[in-house]
Amino acid sequence: MTDKPYPVAHPATLSFLFRPSLLWLLVLAPVAALLDQVGAVPAGVVFFCAALAIVPFAKLIVQGTEQVAAHTGATIGGLLNASFGNLPELIIAMAALRAGLLEMVRASLVGALLANLLVALGLSFLLGGLRHHSQEYNPNAVRTYSSTMVLAWISLALPSAFHRALESEPHVGVHATLDLVVAVVMLGLYGLFLLYSLKTHPEIFSELSASAQHEESGEHPSLTWGVATLLVASLGAAWMSEILVGAAEQAGHSLGMSQAFMGVIVLALVGGAAETGSAIAMGRANRVDLSIGIALGSCVQIAIFVAPILVLVAPAMGQPQFRLVFSQAEMWMLFGAVLLGSVVATTGQANWFKGAQLLALYLIIATVLYLVPAVG
Repeated sequence: MTDKPYPVAHPATLSFLFRPSLLWLLVLAPVAALLDQVGAVPAGVVFFCAALAIVPFAKLIVQGTEQVAAHTGATIGGLLNASFGNLPELIIAMAALRAGLLEMVRASLVGALLANLLVALGLSFLLGGLRHHSQEYNPNAVRTYSSTMVLAWISLALPSAFHRALESEPHVGVHATLDLVVAVVMLGLYGLFLLYSLKTHPEIFSELSASAQHEESGEHPSLTWGVATLLVASLGAAWMSEILVGAAEQAGHSLGMSQAFMGVIVLALVGGAAETGSAIAMGRANRVDLSIGIALGSCVQIAIFVAPILVLVAPAMGQPQFRLVFSQAEMWMLFGAVLLGSVVATTGQANWFKGAQLLALYLIIATVLYLVPAVG
C-alpha cells in the first residue's frame, strides 16, 4: 500500500495569505456597519472605520479596471473606471442631499473635482515621473477634457452669480427654471461627449504608446471577472460611503473641522479613492493615457452628469430643488484647478515636477479650508 501524499498549498498561495495587504481592511466594513447601528459609539470612530473600509474596495476597483482595460483599451477602460469610481461620490451626494446637508453636497462636488484634477492627476504624474523620468501621452484627449471642464466651470459659475444677484423671494421660480435648463443642457452635452469619445472620434482618445506587457505575457485576465470585481467593489464602496456621510457632520464638529473642509477635502478624498488609486497605478505602469482618462474623465462625469442629476432628483427625494449656488471661494478654487490642470496637462508630456505643481495647489487649498472656523 503506497502512501498518498496530502496536497500541499503552493508557497505563493501561503505568502499571499500572510503578506500584509490593503484587503485586510475589508474586516472594517462590517465593523463600521455594526458601530453605526449601535449608535452609542462616537461619530469619529464610525467615520474613521468607514473611511478605512473604503480603501480596499478602491483597490479592488483598480484591479477590476486593469482587467477590463486589457480587453477594451484606454478609452472605454477609463470611462468604465470613472463611472464605477464616481459611484461613491454620487452616493455621498445623495445621502447628504437626503439629510438636507445642501452645503455639504455642493462642497463634495467641488471637492471631487479638485481631488481628481489635482490629487489623482498630480500623484499619477509625480509617481509615474519618478519611475519613468518622462512620459508621453496623447494631448488631443486632454484638450477635449480641458475644454469640456472650462465649459462645465462656466455652467456652474453663471447660475451661482445669477442666484447671488437675484436673491429676493419673487425670483425663486426663475432660479428653479435656470437650474433645470442648465441641468438638461449639461446632461445633453454628456450624452454628446459619450457619442464623440466612443463612436465618432475614438481615435482622439487612443493611447499614444500602449504598454506591451499584456502582449508579451500572452495572458489576458477574464473580462467577466473584471466586470464582476468592479460591480462588487463599487457596491461595497457605496455602502461604506452611506455610513461615512451619516457620521461626517458630527465627526467634523468633534474634530473641530468646518463643513467646508469635511466636504471639499475629507469626503472628496475618501469618495475619490478609487479614481486616485487607479490613476496612480496606470501612471506607474506607464499607461498615462489611461491614467488621464480616469482622472479627467471622472471630472467630466461629475461636472456634467452627477451635478445635473442631483438637480433633477432632489424633488423626487422630497427635498427642495438642489440649486447650483456655489460660493465665490469655491468657484475661484475650481477655476484655479481647471486653469492649472489645462496648462500642465495639454503639453503631451508628463514628469514628476508637473505632478508636484498640481499637488502644491491642492495643499494650499486644503490649508485655507482647514483654517476656516467650524460653525456650531
